[in-house]
Amino acid sequence: MYGEHLSQDSRSAAAGRGAQECVFLSLPENTAGAQTLQHGRCLLLHGGPGGAERTSLLSLWWEVEVWRRGGGRIGAGCPEGAKIVLNKKLMFQGAPGVSADWPSMLYPAPLPQYESPSPHKPAEAPKPSEPAKASAGNKKRKSRGKAKKTSAEDSRRDEGGEEDGKTALPASHKLGSEAEAKSFLLYPSWKRCTSDSEFSDPEGSAQSKLRLSHARVRQGALHCLLAVVKCVEKRTLYGYWSSFIPDSPVGGPPPPTLLTIILKDPSPKVRACALQALSAMLDGSRQFLAVAEDTASPRTSYTPFSFTLAAAIRELHRTLGLALMAETSPQTLTQVIKCLAHLVSNAPYHRLKPGLLSSLWKQIRPYVRNRDVNVRVSALTLYGALVTTQAPLPEVQLLLRQPEGSTGGGSLTPQDGALSWRHREAQSPRAPRTPREVDGAPPWLLTLCASLVTQPRGDQSDSEGGAVGALEPSPVRLEALQVLSHLVRGYISLAQASLCDIGQLCARCLAETDPSIQLHGAKLLEELGSGIIQQYRAESDVPESSRVPLSQVVQFWTEVLSGPLNAALQNEQHPTLQTSACDTLASILPHAFAQLPDKTQLMCITVLLGLTYSDNYLVKTAAVRALGVYVLFPCLREDLMFVADTANAILAALDDRSSNVRAKAAWSLGNLTDTLIVNMDCVDVDFQEEMSDMLLLKMLQAATRAAADKDKVKCNAVRALGNLLHFLREGQLSRSAFQRPLEDAVRALVKTVQSVATMKVRWNACYALGNAFRNPALPLDSASWSGDAFASLCNVVTSCKNLKVRIKSAAALAVPAHRRCYGDDERFGRVWHSLATALETSEDMHDFLEYRYSATLRHTLSRALLHLLHLSLPQDLPAICASLTGEEGRGIREHLIKYLQAEGGGEGEKDAGGDTLNCQQRVQTLQLTTTRLKAMKTEEEESSKDALIFFLEDLLKACKGP
Repeated sequence: MYGEHLSQDSRSAAAGRGAQECVFLSLPENTAGAQTLQHGRCLLLHGGPGGAERTSLLSLWWEVEVWRRGGGRIGAGCPEGAKIVLNKKLMFQGAPGVSADWPSMLYPAPLPQYESPSPHKPAEAPKPSEPAKASAGNKKRKSRGKAKKTSAEDSRRDEGGEEDGKTALPASHKLGSEAEAKSFLLYPSWKRCTSDSEFSDPEGSAQSKLRLSHARVRQGALHCLLAVVKCVEKRTLYGYWSSFIPDSPVGGPPPPTLLTIILKDPSPKVRACALQALSAMLDGSRQFLAVAEDTASPRTSYTPFSFTLAAAIRELHRTLGLALMAETSPQTLTQVIKCLAHLVSNAPYHRLKPGLLSSLWKQIRPYVRNRDVNVRVSALTLYGALVTTQAPLPEVQLLLRQPEGSTGGGSLTPQDGALSWRHREAQSPRAPRTPREVDGAPPWLLTLCASLVTQPRGDQSDSEGGAVGALEPSPVRLEALQVLSHLVRGYISLAQASLCDIGQLCARCLAETDPSIQLHGAKLLEELGSGIIQQYRAESDVPESSRVPLSQVVQFWTEVLSGPLNAALQNEQHPTLQTSACDTLASILPHAFAQLPDKTQLMCITVLLGLTYSDNYLVKTAAVRALGVYVLFPCLREDLMFVADTANAILAALDDRSSNVRAKAAWSLGNLTDTLIVNMDCVDVDFQEEMSDMLLLKMLQAATRAAADKDKVKCNAVRALGNLLHFLREGQLSRSAFQRPLEDAVRALVKTVQSVATMKVRWNACYALGNAFRNPALPLDSASWSGDAFASLCNVVTSCKNLKVRIKSAAALAVPAHRRCYGDDERFGRVWHSLATALETSEDMHDFLEYRYSATLRHTLSRALLHLLHLSLPQDLPAICASLTGEEGRGIREHLIKYLQAEGGGEGEKDAGGDTLNCQQRVQTLQLTTTRLKAMKTEEEESSKDALIFFLEDLLKACKGP
């Protein structure tokens, strides 16, 4: 959209048009008696009715203005700051009550230090001569003037209500006292206008046309700003943040910003455009606003940037709250609420003083019952943002616990006439409830949304019409279901009291004919199931007494699975609904699934296995994922038939042409192989012997092929390879049918470790090699691929820039439990040298973000070195002693002392029982190593042995302290 992006031909044409345009642009904007020229100037700036043409003409105006001011030829381009200044100037073209000295340039800065407001200019009184002549003249002339004025007003109404400046002040806002006068001043200026009686009839008609033209120019400029916000990189845009969004005014008239337009512009369309531009600026600003904080008192010597941002957020809340109460245009009111939703979604309220959300919560309550459907939908969207932001937020949790009558549901707004169409039960007096009733009652927002989905609208119809007793329009019901999903996801502890009611609501939605309602009902079920699973996780901090009782969960899923969910699973006409229904089956609590009736369990498994062969890739992806979840259930992972059927379905999905299906199949295969590892130790029956060799071979080959696929498939394929190499028994590894697939699998892991794939893939590959090294049946000492496996890990542990990958490779090198697994003394020496070099250079980092992993890296490297010392043989001592002498040895000694004295465990540091080693156990292990070395019989390496023993005894003395 910028002028410098125009082609050479268009620039030449622009130069010709610019010479004519400069005639209008060079005229002073407020020259008395130049209304015709101002009107023509506005028409030229506004251009045609198309948005694209309007944007291009304004871009041309930027270049023409720079060229007129001596900035060079048209098309030469100008800095972004100059363009933004010119566009901002047009945003206030002819705006009443706005006066400012516009700078020639805006510079990106966190504070508005380059732009200062001009002294307030009093409005010029209209000249009395012309109106006096008009009133003293004959009545025929005056009547013609009135006719012209009426015609102008009619044409303005035909334009779609461009200006509502003639709106009279509501009776409730008439001045009657000093307090009311102050509230009148806070009322937007476009609501305080009275009439055009100060103008004569012809002059009033011209003024009306000019105001309409000015409004169109402002609207076009805001469209340009919206395009800039969408196109310019966010990091660049935030440099000009303070030019459009101010913080709290300290004193004097505030500078003109977007908030000025939202409150003072007389045109509802211009206000709506300003709200759209503000919403675009707020959208995606979470990272920028994350530093805002005002919980602590600011320093008196200076104002931190975090406090300035917090003040800007509060100013946005204040201004948008005023606009919400004053706006009468339904379209603009919808934009106000949407803008508030963007603000709530991105502001860090956990770092701000509480109270902002409480005020907004009460303000928005009446708009859920507004006559306009779009306003009702946007109000529900705002409630969804409120229960989503940083959930669970204590302030929102308190608001949800409050009774409905105390949330301001009965408060009135200037739109009360639009609210009278609906029975407002919240305004009727209610009997006070006891604290026990309040605690046991469901959140009022949950009750409200459930009523919007299921109950009729009332005795009066919507503005769109409809039969008496009909349900809410589909957009309102869908948004209410989405709010319920957000509420369940973030505040399951408050929603669990209505578990059965929500289940019945979802069943009713699934039984309807509208696929959208069915889909949102299934998604609500999925969110509810996921919330219950989160409560029962081992790492959950929810006490057992506060969880949903297991018997209630079993009853809930029994009723759901015997209802219309089965029909949704088999609805082939709506694949998206089938997909959501599969996700719902995957959200069943494992403990509850084990207590479901056998026929219900069999139904779930059979349906999912059948849907893995669906023609729709979305359905197939969801079904394969659900099987990957089920295979981890304790009640199913021991079922060999189910594991085999799931494995066959996953293997078929791995050959699908859709990469999404293959990625989810690789994830499920990784889960299935995790189950194999768990069953090695937990199942009484020898699970390894009962598992089919042919099926294991197919899984190994399929995972090897998937390791050469895209990264999103590869990351889980290598995980499955590591588990399979760990699971295979010695009898299987010795068979000729497994020899070539085994080598291919290891080389696939080696290739992935050394590749330029994403760090997550390389991390998983290092983990897989370490997992494979845990299998004592693998011939690490004699296999041809063993040297490549160790060499790849040694290369990564010393050269990879990602510290998490280096940590996992160091942990893998410390996995082999026997000295023979490391091969000859030359390979052992290379492993030792790589770990020692990595520890010495562990403080050299290229990326500061990796610093937080540096301590874990040194911890893991130190453990790996001591592990090799514990396994070392006499022929290994010279290589070890060579690295422990000199400057390198002093650095290693310091790191080893820190490791021995540190609390907590590093990567992969477990004892035989799976517990993390403490500092006392590490010192004991070192003492055993020293004792073993002293008893070791050596001939040629006696000096190396003595030097190593001296080094270890010095470590022990340093650990014991003085």
